[in-house]
Parts: sequence; C-alpha cells; structure tokens
Amino acid sequence: MKFFVNRPEMWWPEVLPNVTLFRTIHEKEEISKTWISRRQFFFLVFVTSFSYYTIPSYFFPSISTLSFVCWIWKRSITAQQLGSSIHGLGIGSIGLDWSAITGFTGSPIMFPFFVIVNTMVGFILFMYIVVPFAYWTNSFKAKKFPIVSIGMYDVYGDKYNMSRILDESNFQFKQEGYENYSDLYLSITRACSIGFGFASIGASLTDIVLSHGRSFWDQLNQPKEDIGSGDVHVQMMSKYKSIPTWWFVVLLLPMMGLSVFACEGFGNELQLPYWGVILAFLLVVLFIPPLASLRATVAQEPFTEVFAHILIGYLCPGRPLANMAFELYSSRTLEYTLGNLAYFKFGFYMKIPPRDMFVALVIGSLIATTSDFAITWWIFSSVENICHPELLPRGSMWTCPNVSLMYNNMVIWGLIGPSRMLYPRGVYTKLIYFFLIGAITPIPVWILARAFPRKKWIKLIVVPALFMAGSRIPPASAVNFISWFIIGFVFNYLVFRRRKEWWAKYSLILSVALDTGVAAMAFLATLALQMQGINGVNWWGSAVSDHCPLATCPTEPGVQVKGCPVSR
Repeated sequence: MKFFVNRPEMWWPEVLPNVTLFRTIHEKEEISKTWISRRQFFFLVFVTSFSYYTIPSYFFPSISTLSFVCWIWKRSITAQQLGSSIHGLGIGSIGLDWSAITGFTGSPIMFPFFVIVNTMVGFILFMYIVVPFAYWTNSFKAKKFPIVSIGMYDVYGDKYNMSRILDESNFQFKQEGYENYSDLYLSITRACSIGFGFASIGASLTDIVLSHGRSFWDQLNQPKEDIGSGDVHVQMMSKYKSIPTWWFVVLLLPMMGLSVFACEGFGNELQLPYWGVILAFLLVVLFIPPLASLRATVAQEPFTEVFAHILIGYLCPGRPLANMAFELYSSRTLEYTLGNLAYFKFGFYMKIPPRDMFVALVIGSLIATTSDFAITWWIFSSVENICHPELLPRGSMWTCPNVSLMYNNMVIWGLIGPSRMLYPRGVYTKLIYFFLIGAITPIPVWILARAFPRKKWIKLIVVPALFMAGSRIPPASAVNFISWFIIGFVFNYLVFRRRKEWWAKYSLILSVALDTGVAAMAFLATLALQMQGINGVNWWGSAVSDHCPLATCPTEPGVQVKGCPVSR
C-alpha cells in the first residue's frame, strides 16, 4: 500500500477536491479585501448549483443533451446519426447539466490538462475515425443496427429474443434454440468499445512495466520505512504507527470464505464454483499495480469488466449468473480496492493516522453496504417499471443504463459465451487484435521519450488514456466528452494560464461545490418528486432525450424497424 500512498508521484488527483473542501471548512483563512474567502465561494457556488439543477432535473431535462443538428434535419437518418448526442456521433451537441458532464468521466476541473488532451484525442480517434469507418464499411453487419446502442440484436436487425436461447428451468444456454435462431450482434460503437477496452488493458500492463517497472523493483529492495522518506508529508506522517499486514489478512480470509459460501451454498444458484472466487481474487491482485498507478497519476483506469466476463465465460460457458458473480467479485472488488487506496491518500494529505483511517473505512463499508442494499430494495419495490425506459413515464430518471449494460454483458459473455462471440467461431473475433495493439502502442512512445528527452510533450502522452475514452462509450455518449472537454479547456487551460492565482485558490472548491449542489438537489428531487410519481412538466423539453428519433434507425436497405423509414 505504501508504494501507492507514500510516494509523491502517486498524487491521486481525484482526492484533491475533497482535501480542499475539508481544509476550506475547518481551517481559518486570512480575510482579504480583494478576494472572497474560499468558504464564501463554496457556499455561493453550492447555492447556485443547487438552484440551477431544478432545471435539468425537473423543468427541462432535455437541456442535458442538446443536439442542434437533429433539429435542423428532422427527416434524415444520416444527419441524426451524425448529430445525436446520445445515439450518434454528437457533432454540434452540447450539454448544460453538470451531472451529465461528470456522470461518466468525473469532474474535468480535477484532471491535469494533459490528461484532458489525451482523453479527447482518444475520443476523437474512437468516435470520429474508427467508428465511422467501421460503420460505413458495414463491418460486422453494422448498418443493420443503430450506430450507438448498448442493445443486443439478431441478424434481422430486431432486438435479440432471449427466450429462444435461455433454458428457464436451469437458467443456462439452450444450444438447439441458438442454432435455430441467430448469432447475437452489437452496435458498431459497442463492438469498437469492447476492442478499445481490450487495448486499454494491454496498454496499461505495458505502461506499468515501462514507466514504473524500475520503481517497483527498487521498492522490493528498499526498506519500508524509506519509501517516500524525502517527502514532507511522509515525514509528518512518520509519527503515526503504520497498519500491520495481518489486519488486512484478518479481513481478507473471512470475506473470501463468505464469498465461497454464497456461491457454493443455497444449491449453487449463483453457478460459480469455489475456484472461481479464488481466481477472482487473484485477478484483483494482478491488476492492482498497473491500475492503481494510472489512477494515482492520471485519475483514470481501464475497465476490467469485459476481461473478467470473457475469462469466466471460457471457463464456465453457458452460465450467466456465474459470469455476473465473477465480474462482481473481480472487477468490482478491484474498483473498491482502488477507491480505498484513494481514501488512504486522502487521509495521508489530511494527516489522519493510518490505523484510524483503516477502522473508519471498515465501519463506513459496513454502513454503506447495509444502507445501499436497503435503499436499492426500497427503490425497486417502489418504482414501477424501473429499468424499462419504454414503459417509464416521460421525464423519469429510472432508466438504469449501467444496469442494462451489466445485464447485456451477462448475456453476451455468460450465456452465449466468448467462444461464440470471439474465438474460435465468433462474429467479433477480430476484436482480440486490439489487445495486441494496446500492448504494443506504448513501446514507440516510450522509445521516443528516451530518444528526445527535451521534447517534454512526448512524456505527456498517456497511451492507456487514449484507449480508455472509447471503452466508456456506451453508456457514456458523445455529449459527455464534448461538454467535459469544453469545461476542462476553459478552466485548466485558459483560466490556469491567464488567471493562475484565481485558479489556484478557487478551481478545486468550484468543482466540489458544483458536485455537492447537484447531489443535494438530486436527493431532494428524488424524495419529494420522483418517488411520488412526479416526473416534471409535460412538454417537449421534459423528455430525457436528445430528440433524435431517427438516430437509432438502420441504414441497411430492406431492414424494417418500427418507427423508422426503410432505406433503399
């Protein structure tokens, strides 16, 4: 843990806004006649953000995704595919909702500008080069399906009929039904997103070896007390006792035992054998070093969900529940582990004793898991047609894009399986090459950085970040990245260069105040309005939509989809 917390180069940008908030609230600040205090600035922005969020959350939800191209060309499928901010390439679109801007990518204000540039270069490469080329060359029969969608389709362009391939008696794959029906197909953006996800994992593994391999090796030969010893924060924290390793072991072993019991007990309803749980934990150990290094330096990490789905899909074919359970025990545990490392870094900055931080995180985890389960159960029991967008009332927020994506992954990799989707007889076998592309790409960048040490911009190329952008789409959409980049460019480039003193004093507190205002209003609106069945004013702008209905239409001649004109 010390390698990712004590070392000054592992600075964890994501925790800096919260550090700034706590310092603003608890520390005294000198009164200035020129500047208002950060505490006053926080409450001013908080009230503004809280008040403004009534517009996208209640009065005008469509303001989150404004797609001007669709409003001009209302009858053109191609124009709406280009202009749709949700189901298209998002050209000319913008969002005026802070929660939509930060929902999938985080606050742009907390990212260094070089990370923002890397991310946007990756987004442009993915959305405006790879996806259009693959779609208009009809790769993987792409023109039969929407250009951007998380849905699953059959060879005829219709939504995939799950009942034909699922044996409901044991919840396993039905081979005969599949052979008499159709292969499963994805939108071209979803397919390319999987490829970019492979590439981001390969690039992350190579990057950690090239950029941090020597550091890891040196650490193995360095006394623990010397790690980061030259840093002022380490010197200040040295007076506190470190966390004994056996504390973590005492937590780990019972949790693994409970996990095995949950899978093997109750008639093995989760379909995952005991060795699957052990393999999931080994996967977490494997990915912690590269992913923690990336998150600690550029505040991003590649998604490992698809890798976990594919691995267990080969080992436990035709078992969707085993696939879901393995993904939760591996990638979600990994995400939680990285989050805890970030919290330890937060405590490191705030000079909180490590042992006290450990106890607080354990207690907080128990409270969080219990309350999350209770609230989730309550919401699913209270909200009718939750996670079914086609049945929800206009303006409802309960569309569950991430839940839908998890379900689709369970079907794709768990029920049908990677052997039918990828290798050896899969429709999307070529996507495997993206892993190799990702693993190779950091090497020339590393060579160029060493060959031209004076060209500092080469060292700022973060290859994993280039691929991570595309791996988030969908459920993230073009408007999220476009609006995110605009905010990041304004504050972390223009304001940073021209008003550096203002940026240093207020930028991070601005970010956390906007987040806090939105969260407070979202909580209030959910309890007072959404849970009471009140979903906003009934007018054109109340739809949680970009008003580009033709963007989801196929362009393959002869394919008929309800609500879409037939292309000729």
